[in-house]
Amino acid sequence: MTEVPTTRRNPFSSAPNLLTVIRICLAPFLVAAILQNNFALGFGLFVAAGLSDALDGILARTLGQRTVLGQCLDHIADKLLLSTLLLELMHKDLIPTTVTVLVFGRDVAILLVAAVLYAVADRREFGPSILGKANTIAQVTAVAVVLLHQLTQAKWVVILRFISLDATVGLTIASGLHYAWIASHRSSTQSDGKSAA
Repeated sequence: MTEVPTTRRNPFSSAPNLLTVIRICLAPFLVAAILQNNFALGFGLFVAAGLSDALDGILARTLGQRTVLGQCLDHIADKLLLSTLLLELMHKDLIPTTVTVLVFGRDVAILLVAAVLYAVADRREFGPSILGKANTIAQVTAVAVVLLHQLTQAKWVVILRFISLDATVGLTIASGLHYAWIASHRSSTQSDGKSAA
């Protein structure tokens, strides 16, 4: 009896992963729009990227297409867009240098801690915390409002810009300290486990 060959499914053919790839491809167009001071287009593209982020998450859950690759791509897309925009907005003096430096410093520190945990304690899982997710929301809001502020000087936009930037600073510090606590707790638990063994 001959076996019917199974065709391997292309992971990029699923709707959530395809939306994430499209979001990654939006990055250079978004950067170009802001460099050319076309903030209306930049804001529109950023909103489109945000909507695609929400949509791919909904589709992944409803269609049962949540994969490790999809989660990695989603994280890469978010970091690529936010990091690039924070650098660009800082370069154009539209966002305080402190905000960008804190965000990048926190991300680099988390990567180093994750690498150490993997090397020393063989811990591969290092998922986002509640504070980390809140920090991402604050960053997205801050970038969106900073772009919107270039289109309108409405009072609520000015106030929201101030609040979102302060929230980004506060949550960046808080989530960074929280990740450090999680890392120290996990490493001490691993050490106790080895000692008991």
